[in-house]
Amino acid sequence: MDSTTAMYVAQGIHGLAYGMVLFLLASGLTLIFGMMGILNLAHAAFFMLSAYFCYQVMVWTGNFWLSLLMAPIAAGLFGVLLERFLLRKVHAYGHIGELILTVGVMMVIMESVKVFWGTESLFISRPQFLDRLVNIWGLEYPAYRLFIIGLTLVVLGFLALILYKTRLGMVVRAAVSDADMVNALGINVPLVFMFVFGMGTWLAGVAGVAIAPILTVFPGLADQIGMDAFIVVVVGGFGSLTGAFIVAIICGLLSSYGVQFVSQLAPVLMFIFMAVVLAFKPMGLFGERE
Repeated sequence: MDSTTAMYVAQGIHGLAYGMVLFLLASGLTLIFGMMGILNLAHAAFFMLSAYFCYQVMVWTGNFWLSLLMAPIAAGLFGVLLERFLLRKVHAYGHIGELILTVGVMMVIMESVKVFWGTESLFISRPQFLDRLVNIWGLEYPAYRLFIIGLTLVVLGFLALILYKTRLGMVVRAAVSDADMVNALGINVPLVFMFVFGMGTWLAGVAGVAIAPILTVFPGLADQIGMDAFIVVVVGGFGSLTGAFIVAIICGLLSSYGVQFVSQLAPVLMFIFMAVVLAFKPMGLFGERE
């Protein structure tokens, strides 16, 4: 493989890895909005919080795999508490109350991490066997970025299995379509929605742990990736996991190749892409008009 081809391939895999992280983050947001109608503006803050939890577990145990297991679960539990004790109380008042509440929660989380962990960037080491280069058709590429791609595919398969191959997934989809009918059948719909919200924040937590060893952990982490994730959700179409996946990959590749070839425009390429798509499809690529 010549040097030019190697550069294109490397940038493509970079974009694919970043797109997978964006999908992990955006999928949770899409799941919550598509099934509950809640636009959770604190979603990126949970993503950042999970990265800090990952750092803390690493400090205590030095085990990255344990942090990958525990940090997203902790983020998911915080999400469950948010839905059960705060969002459920304002849900009846419409989207404005939800937006104000989630913005407030986001600000509390962002200030809390500064109190507990400070404002300095915190570094998380990769597992030893992933902290190396892998030979791909003559191209030396970081193993950890390939791991992120594989991890996202596993999580995507797990999510699809739960939603489409289990009784729980059937109940969730039925509750979204007609909550009153499902409630009449004796199923606790608020409990189902609490599970969905927890799963959405768990997905954000997985994304936070996955990206932490690459970007380091700092209070601005939510701002850095959160906006990209919202672009993915809007362009893909609110509530569409398929749209979120496709647009996340496109945005990841735009970011990667943009930095390489049009560095001055790279920060706004995603916004240009969003503007073009919404000009022709205001509901997003896979969104449905209500």
